[in-house]
Amino acid sequence: MKLVKSLLLGSAAGLAAVVSAQAADLPVRKAAPVEYVRVCSTYGAGFFYIPGTETCIRVGGRIRADYLYGEPLTRAEDAVGFRARGRLNVDTRTATAYGLLRAYIRYELTRSSGTPFGLSNTGVGASLSTNLAQAFVQFGGLTAGRVTSFFSNADLPTGHMGTLRFDDAPDVTLLAYTFSFGNGFSATLSLEDGLERRRGIDAFDFDPLGYAGQRVPDVVANVKYTGTWGGAQLSGAIHQLRALDLFTNPVTGFTDYPDTEYGFAIAATAHVNLPMLAPGDALWIAATYTDGAPAYLDGGNAGTIISPFAQYEFGRPTLVDATYDPLTGDLKKTRAWAIAGGFRHYWTPQIRSNLFGSYLHSDSRVSVANSGDFREYRIGANVFWQPVSGLDLGVEVIYANTDLRGVNPVNALGYRDSNGWEGRFRVQRDF
Repeated sequence: MKLVKSLLLGSAAGLAAVVSAQAADLPVRKAAPVEYVRVCSTYGAGFFYIPGTETCIRVGGRIRADYLYGEPLTRAEDAVGFRARGRLNVDTRTATAYGLLRAYIRYELTRSSGTPFGLSNTGVGASLSTNLAQAFVQFGGLTAGRVTSFFSNADLPTGHMGTLRFDDAPDVTLLAYTFSFGNGFSATLSLEDGLERRRGIDAFDFDPLGYAGQRVPDVVANVKYTGTWGGAQLSGAIHQLRALDLFTNPVTGFTDYPDTEYGFAIAATAHVNLPMLAPGDALWIAATYTDGAPAYLDGGNAGTIISPFAQYEFGRPTLVDATYDPLTGDLKKTRAWAIAGGFRHYWTPQIRSNLFGSYLHSDSRVSVANSGDFREYRIGANVFWQPVSGLDLGVEVIYANTDLRGVNPVNALGYRDSNGWEGRFRVQRDF
């Protein structure tokens, strides 16, 4: 038995050795390496490396729901409006020998209805809009694409939901270069799309003139300082006014085009951090003067002077870039200025409020037979509760009062002072 057992064990060991030797001669298939997503902490929270590259990416977005009450003027107007907005944005950044290479895109879908949002009061009047809000490339000091205008100071700690009269961070298409001097100082020269800053050219006799083709873009420049205490910026812009239509002198019969004119805008903005009151507290102010470029008073937003409030009792005039005299063909540029400001205070880390207002004064406007002035002031306040990070629940009230002198050419009735107020409730989730 011992002999048999030894033979069996010896045979098994020999067979195992043979099998092992044959297996060693076969090709071995290696497992593919596992590539894990790496966190990129260089540019803040939420960034990670795109696998196989040294580019960091962050995907984010926003969902916003607004419920707006606007005081109606007529029975045909809605008192309430509804809006839902969705936003997706992708931010990619790569460190290079020439500086930061960044590509950013923000896309928005908005569904609105109701007179308070500028729409008709029928179901058909509900609006679904798509908007490529931002799409730009930054390489060192170069910025190309659609981004916040360099006339605006996007660092202002504003917290209002409604409209105030200053250049409230509008997005425009541009080509710009920023010079960084260190210690918080920088300067930017930007060529921006002037088509997005047009407010129209009208005649003293109420016949509207069309804008001719753009020959030069708006030239924008700023000087900026950012420090631990806050920041300040001085901005300037030049805007071309070029009428399309001919005018004919009714006395001489002479026909010609109005001369091309150039308007301008200047603005000074500043904000101060007030941590001695509470962490996050801040005060801001923006002062703007325009001559032939009133769109720089409110970011180029289309609409009426008192939008989103009720119209004037006998009309709805708007600010324009210029009017022209059909007797001479001269363009008279609209001069206007505005000042806006606000204060943000954190009552607790989760509850904050904003108090804000603006005042606008203009020496001329469209659709009135005589020159004169127009004045408007707005004041408002809101409060936000942030129960969890990224979720804001807010309510706001704004009151506006306007003073316009003149006669509506359509019905020959004088404009009356107008005032109105709006109330808004917002639910917003950022991620």
